[in-house]
Amino acid sequence: MTSWTLSKLAKVLLVSGASLSVTPGVAAQTQPPAAPPSAADRAAIAVASRAERDRELKLLGISEMQPPASAYDIGKPGNANYDESKANPYPKLPEVLIMKDGTRVTTPEQWKNRRAELKAMFDEDVYGKYPMHIPKVTWSVDSVETMTVQGIPALVKHVTGHVDNSSYPSITVDIHADVVTPASTKGKKVPVIIGGGSIRPRPNFARPPAAPGQVVHMLSSPPDAPDSAKLLLEHGWGFVGRNSGDVQADNGAGLDKGIIGLVNKGQPRSLDDWGVLRAWAWGDSKLLDYLENDPDVDANKVGVMGHSRGGKAALVAQVDDPRFAIGFISSSGAGGADLYRRNYGETMGNIAGATEFHWFAGNFMKYAATGHSANEMPVDSHEFIALVAPRPIFIGGGALLTDPVYVPGDAWQDAQGMFMAAVAASPVWDLLGAKGLGTTTFPPMGTLIDSGDVAFRQHQYGHTPAPNWPYFIEFADKEFKKR
Repeated sequence: MTSWTLSKLAKVLLVSGASLSVTPGVAAQTQPPAAPPSAADRAAIAVASRAERDRELKLLGISEMQPPASAYDIGKPGNANYDESKANPYPKLPEVLIMKDGTRVTTPEQWKNRRAELKAMFDEDVYGKYPMHIPKVTWSVDSVETMTVQGIPALVKHVTGHVDNSSYPSITVDIHADVVTPASTKGKKVPVIIGGGSIRPRPNFARPPAAPGQVVHMLSSPPDAPDSAKLLLEHGWGFVGRNSGDVQADNGAGLDKGIIGLVNKGQPRSLDDWGVLRAWAWGDSKLLDYLENDPDVDANKVGVMGHSRGGKAALVAQVDDPRFAIGFISSSGAGGADLYRRNYGETMGNIAGATEFHWFAGNFMKYAATGHSANEMPVDSHEFIALVAPRPIFIGGGALLTDPVYVPGDAWQDAQGMFMAAVAASPVWDLLGAKGLGTTTFPPMGTLIDSGDVAFRQHQYGHTPAPNWPYFIEFADKEFKKR
């Protein structure tokens, strides 16, 4: 079985221009997660991140920024707002179907122009622009093995994408991933979800005991929460386990390294250069390049999934690469599917702060400067979601937990704000002959909205995608059958 698989992989990868390097008979394990940085390393990263942010603020002429909100000191000054009655200070959103010159978009042909107009604004002021030239990625299959993943026999290909660094050898970018499909479907092309699981043991979702008066900040998933890898493999689908940190570090100190640093030859980025979210999205797009040549993958049914900051990046990936057939955007919050003009949970001061500014273009920080607001932005997140249309998308998140120990659950990511953005984006699906969300009423907890090509569900637990996975698979199954 192994020699047949490697022979077939060699043929398709060599035809596509990729290289194939395999050690027969060796069941190689994907690289283990890097050891967490030491306290000294974390401190150095924090210092360098603040220095890079200060450099960009100086270029912008900004002397003072809005302070970030805290998440857990509910009812105290400086904490995030969790009161829905105060959540919409700027209720009037930019019109997704009105051009900058005031022309109303009424045809799919007009939408092409409006889409380009919107994307240019997000490129300039939110996520940053892709470089004109990004080095080529050459994929190799390091090894193939059969193993049991969550009790399911699976075929696992350990692959590496090497980014050509011949123009600047000081920086090396290698993208490692595990491409996992059911062993029972060998020789049959199956749908695959990038970010859909891991071959490693799942984390323990059970709530730990809390001492009297202790506040525990955690996932708050039910103890029997389904594992996505198990669900996908049982359904006859596959997944890709990847570490986006291979592409770009999640900090401002690393902007002169990773793919951003490689393109810039180690120099600081410009204010409109791509941020980390777009770099991660690019990495997922390169993984899709590999999957198009994998004989066990149906390249027309590849989805992208992300949770929290990964959900922000997954949304960017689905927008940027039309080959992604579907997206599962989990708890993406501010900077993802949530409306920037909302005031609920994470604030502009947080996502433009020293630990998160690197996700975006430097230009984004001007809307979080003291005396300024998101209401000055020419766009909002509903317009970015609309750039996915007419492809299907599932947006989900958790709830505000009232348990005094396990707080605030997923309120930081603002499920209602993400729902409102999906509502405001839906007319574009309707314009393009698909179907949007189909309702403007925020649904009861645990209700799946999937009558159209935009789906939404809020589960009753905390900051975790686990309870929504069965519903995403149900939605995706229905959408894939249309293809």
